Amino acid sequence: MNRVLIVEDEKPLLLALRDNLESEGLTVDFASNGEEAMEHIKENTPDLILLDLLMPKKDGFYVLEEVRKNPAWKDLPIIVLSNLGGDVQIVTAGADFSEIAMYANDYLVKSQHPIEEVIKKVKEHMAAKLKV
Repeated sequence: MNRVLIVEDEKPLLLALRDNLESEGLTVDFASNGEEAMEHIKENTPDLILLDLLMPKKDGFYVLEEVRKNPAWKDLPIIVLSNLGGDVQIVTAGADFSEIAMYANDYLVKSQHPIEEVIKKVKEHMAAKLKV
């Protein structure tokens, strides 16, 4: 079924992503923090996760780690979409960039990629997953 989970606490961006993904024929679920995201993943595993890193309660780093340590989800595509734009910012936020690269399939900086590019990346990863 082409289900995407958007994990994002910025409501305007969340709504814009949802509208664009739904117009592409994808089913969209959303969560505003890592706790909600993990509940969604356990209840109805998506085909792809679009994940912010800095959020209230449990953050995106937590979600990355939890998803990757579960054998059932180890191949689940995750695209990180964050305001953290460089290694220094990521390390300051409490993670090593190499860790994120190891856990995420792609990393996009919100301010550097318009929504159209994000949607294109989602479609590319969904198409690649269907080929496997």
